[in-house]
Amino acid sequence: METDFPHIDTSKPHPARVYDYLLGGKDNYLVDRQLAEQLPEHTKRGCQLNRSFMHRAAAWSARLGTTQFLDIGTGIPTPPNLHQVVQEIHPSARVVYADNDPLVMRHAQALMFSTPDGATDYVETDVREPERILEHAQDFLDFSRPVALSLIALMHFIVEEDDPYGIVRTLVDALAPGSHLILTHGTYDFHPEIEEEFNRTYRGGGMPLQLRTRAQVERFFDGLDLVEPGVVEACRWYRDTPPPPYEKNMLYVGVAQV
Repeated sequence: METDFPHIDTSKPHPARVYDYLLGGKDNYLVDRQLAEQLPEHTKRGCQLNRSFMHRAAAWSARLGTTQFLDIGTGIPTPPNLHQVVQEIHPSARVVYADNDPLVMRHAQALMFSTPDGATDYVETDVREPERILEHAQDFLDFSRPVALSLIALMHFIVEEDDPYGIVRTLVDALAPGSHLILTHGTYDFHPEIEEEFNRTYRGGGMPLQLRTRAQVERFFDGLDLVEPGVVEACRWYRDTPPPPYEKNMLYVGVAQV
């Protein structure tokens, strides 16, 4: 891992730190807390449902035999992290984390310890630079074998001008057959009444946000084999575990095989 820490900008909120606060973490700043407190009350619960889905989907992929994971938009480490989930199943699993917040990098280096047989790595970069992410990850993972690509609560921060579908396609095209795309994405489909307030809050914090409809989220999986039950609300996706209790939320989730 690199050890040259760039400056952390605490003058404006960052999605990873807002998410950390909503999950009950302490690695955030006043600007992050101020923005989070303006969000609708059920946003916090949505973050918890999002993380629970990530655990279920990553574990399911690992139980199918996946031993390599690329997690982009990692966020500040909150145990259990993805590598802890999958290395409990495959102690030799290898995981590459990527995020664009220097604070995430500091915590990743301090807290993301692998099992003795496995390995974790971290690259500080933005998902808008998919080629750079792949260049780094291909030095650590074997892309001739399946890799699970995790994009959790990330792509709704990528507006249309930044070509979100092209970014995901670039990443997916690098994956070997049998790989998985694990994705969650915010939506107003179930809470249209908060759209204006939600957008205003994030724009006020200097963070672009573009929540999408189910049809728009399904486009990220074009050309892939969607795993049943397809693109659904976070608590409706489960495979080899008991069904979680239903809770209305603002997330679509899905898993597909390359």
